[in-house]
Amino acid sequence: MAVSTSQYDVIIIGAGAAGLMCAATAGYRGRKVLVLDHANKPGKKILMSGGGRCNFTNLNSTPANFLSDNPHYCISALKRYTPQDFVELVDRHGVEYEEKAPGQLFCKDSAKDILNVLLTECEWAGAEIRMNTSVSGVQASGSGYTVKTSAGTLKCQSLVVATGGLSIPTMGATGFGYELAKQFGLTVLPTRAGLVPFTLHPELKQQLAPLAGVSCPVDASCHKQHFRESMLVTHRGLSGPAMLQVSSYWQPGDELHINLLPAQAIQDDLFTLRKQKPQSTMAQYLNQHLPKRFAQAFNELQGWSRPLQEYRNQDIEQIADTLGNWTIKPAGTEGYRTAEVTLGGLDTRQLSSKTMAVLEQPNLFFIGEVVDVTGHLGGHNFQWAWASGVAAGNEA
Repeated sequence: MAVSTSQYDVIIIGAGAAGLMCAATAGYRGRKVLVLDHANKPGKKILMSGGGRCNFTNLNSTPANFLSDNPHYCISALKRYTPQDFVELVDRHGVEYEEKAPGQLFCKDSAKDILNVLLTECEWAGAEIRMNTSVSGVQASGSGYTVKTSAGTLKCQSLVVATGGLSIPTMGATGFGYELAKQFGLTVLPTRAGLVPFTLHPELKQQLAPLAGVSCPVDASCHKQHFRESMLVTHRGLSGPAMLQVSSYWQPGDELHINLLPAQAIQDDLFTLRKQKPQSTMAQYLNQHLPKRFAQAFNELQGWSRPLQEYRNQDIEQIADTLGNWTIKPAGTEGYRTAEVTLGGLDTRQLSSKTMAVLEQPNLFFIGEVVDVTGHLGGHNFQWAWASGVAAGNEA
């Protein structure tokens, strides 16, 4: 007797990075796989990532590059599917890529290349992808699941939730995965926007307004986490890799500490300069080490107008501290609207670290951003998507 098309071995909810990776992996095991997504096209976040070039992994990715309330959880999956494993897959498909920053691999042409790799793998593995299909309800039935969708009722043995987080709702992000987890009695940890630009209080925002569009290398820190990357002043606040990285550790009310000249021994520089060229000004010193617009505006903001010879040792120590530890208290962040990831999510203590399966609920899996594992900027979140997708795909 022919099997009805409404019966599948594996149904995956979510056609993003983790869902597609899982679908191909399960399909190659001979499983009958269906991927469902309410969006009109698969992999929308893949296409927009990395400025349209997709920073698809980081060669230096380790568990230390991830935040989680259960930090050891990610170790197993990341060890079993490494950045080199994904690079081999990309190489097999002839995708050209480049290392833009140490370890960070981007497509040379377009993020479409990575999406095409995943879609081709799904096709070869026999996994079906159904877009424009929303899921209205899920129920455990026997040893499997009944999934009610806008295209009718489907049944499966294993159900994989790869619905992503709340970041960038214009891409179709919803809290569906969290609601589903709660339906099955699972704990969902509080969520918040991660890898997100900061907004500033009106006074500082106005003072920095002339600098919109200016970028400079800094060392930004919060809660003893340091990131030495570039900071970008925007018309809304502060962005750029350094700010996005530190935002994942920042909580409302926290201060940010920014070293504007991380490559310089500022105090030593200024004492030497005062001795050798006493008529030098702070403006001249800053112009040497910072973008001119930033140097000029920051100097005016601080009111450093006299020649260095007129500053006492104590003054110079204070100036060095201001430059090396510029302390600001952001008003907040831009939130999920522009956040690259969602922090928090499904508490991973309820999942197998080997298979991503729910320990107390047979044949139910959660992968990717919906779980409480969040990577640093630079390709780590994609690596988690690949690794968690493969882990579930090998079992579901």
